[in-house]
Amino acid sequence: MTDTALLVIDAQESFRQRANWAEVDSPTYLRNQQALIDGAIQKGWKIVRVFHAEPEGIFSLASGFVRPLAELKLDKPDLEFFKFRHSAFVGSPLEVYLIENGIRRLVISGIRSEQCCETTTRHGSDLGWQVDYVTEATHTMPLTDAAGKTWTAEEIKARTAAVLDGRFARVCTIAEALAGETMAAAA
Repeated sequence: MTDTALLVIDAQESFRQRANWAEVDSPTYLRNQQALIDGAIQKGWKIVRVFHAEPEGIFSLASGFVRPLAELKLDKPDLEFFKFRHSAFVGSPLEVYLIENGIRRLVISGIRSEQCCETTTRHGSDLGWQVDYVTEATHTMPLTDAAGKTWTAEEIKARTAAVLDGRFARVCTIAEALAGETMAAAA
């Protein structure tokens, strides 16, 4: 039995409906996300697929877009649910599922690096899980801040990795996550 769970957060078609979806970057993300899923299956990890849902718009269940990205193959996740907040822990069955299944280590992946993936990482760490944040298996889009500066997806991912590493998670590669090396996050 494994004590590791892969979380695939918000890897859903809703994002393709946004004007800022970066198709130029998505093939690398999709390839990396699938490699992590495939590796997790081979390792016998629990796999949790999380979808973000909202009452209206492209993230509403009625839109038909709250479904897996077409390129990702994951037939039977161990747990699948809809979340309505940034953290996958809020108002969901996630914490109970992890405890009941003896999970001690979370491997975080999905969309958006700095939003739901980062928030779930911080929350999971604060609840006591060891967290691996796999930057290369996350995806995001450029953002423009209040001062008018546009941050590229690469800059956002680098910033996210910098603030998480050693504090809330071990930022690692797919290979490192699959190797199962452990390192507790610093307080």
